[in-house]
Amino acid sequence: MATPNYWDYLSLDTLLGIQGGLDEDESQLVPDELHFIITHQALELWFKLALAEMRHARDHLIKPTVPEERIPYVVHHLRRVNAVFALAIKTFEVMETLTPQDFLSFRDKLSPASGFQSFQMREIEMVMGMNDQTRLSYGSSSPLEHIKKLAESSPSGAMAYQRLKAAQSEVSLRVALHEWLYRTPISGSQPDDSGDADVVDDFLQHYVAAVHEQHTEQARAMKATGLGKPEEIDARYANNTELAKSFLFAEDVDAAQRDRRKRVRAALLYIESYRDLPLLAWPRLLVDTMVEFEEQLVLWRTRHARMVERVIGRRVGTGGSSGVDYLDRTTKVRIFTDLWAVRTVLLPKHRLPPVENIETYGFVTD
Repeated sequence: MATPNYWDYLSLDTLLGIQGGLDEDESQLVPDELHFIITHQALELWFKLALAEMRHARDHLIKPTVPEERIPYVVHHLRRVNAVFALAIKTFEVMETLTPQDFLSFRDKLSPASGFQSFQMREIEMVMGMNDQTRLSYGSSSPLEHIKKLAESSPSGAMAYQRLKAAQSEVSLRVALHEWLYRTPISGSQPDDSGDADVVDDFLQHYVAAVHEQHTEQARAMKATGLGKPEEIDARYANNTELAKSFLFAEDVDAAQRDRRKRVRAALLYIESYRDLPLLAWPRLLVDTMVEFEEQLVLWRTRHARMVERVIGRRVGTGGSSGVDYLDRTTKVRIFTDLWAVRTVLLPKHRLPPVENIETYGFVTD
C-alpha cells in the first residue's frame, strides 16, 4: 500500500476538476462563473455533512429506550448541524461579491436550472419532518414530482429522485423527537403507568389555572393604566388563556391522535418549566438545540432571499418560480411547530405548579 498523502486522501484531483460547468471546461466559463459554481458546490458539501449529522441524532432518539447518557450525543450532532448552517449563512457574503451585471452575463445559461432543484436541501427538509401539508408549492408540482420529471432525462436526476424517495420513507427527526418526548416522565408518571392520563391532565389543568391567574392580573394592571377599553382588554387576555388551553390539550389535533400529542406537549412544557431539575437539564438543552437548528434554517432562507434580491431583484427565478417572493414565503414555514408554540404559554418560576414526585428527576446515587 502506498504511503497516504493529503491530496489522495481528499481526492483533490477529482474535487478540483469538477468546476467546468455545463461544458465541463473551465476555459469556457465567463468571468465570475467559477465563483458561482464553487460557492454552490461548497454549500452542497456542507448540506451533505448536515444530513449525516441529522441522521446520527435521529438514530439516537428513535430507539425504544434512550438512556440519559445518550442525550449529550444527540446534542453534539445537532450542534454540528447548527455550526454548518451558521457557516452556510456566511457563504452568502462571498456570493454577494457577484454583481448583478456579472451574474446576468451567464444567468441565461442556467435556465431552467434552479436552486429549488437542490435535492439535498429538499432531503434536509424531509429528514427534519416537513411533509406535503407544510411544504409550499413550487408552481403546480411538488419537489418530488418536479425532480421526477427531470429524472426522465438525466441520470443524476434519477439519483436525486431515488434519494428523495428514500428520505420520504425515513423516520423524521420531528417524529423521533415526538416519540422521545412522549416517553418523558410527567410528575413522575410514564406512559405505561396506571393512571398516567389522569396525571397528565392534572398537571395541565393546574398549569392552565396558573396561566389564567397570570392573565387576570395582567389584564387588571393594563386596565389600571387607562389605555384601552376594559372589556376589550379582558377579552384579549381571556382569549390568550383559551389559546393556551387549546394548545396544551391538543384541541387542534385530530381526535385519534389527540391524547398522544397532548402528552408530547405536556412533556415539552414540563422540560421547559422545570429545566433546573438535574435529569431535565440535558433534555432542555436538546430542545433548545433543536429550536436553534430550525432558527438557523430560517435565517439561512432569509439571507438567501436577501442575497437573491440584491443580485437579481424581483424578477422571475431561473426555474420559473416567483423568485424572491417565493423565497420570502419559505421563511414563514416551521417544522418543529410545538417547540416554537410552547414558548407562548411558559410561566415564570414563581407561578409554576409544585413538582410532584420530585425524586424522579434527581441524580440516582448508589
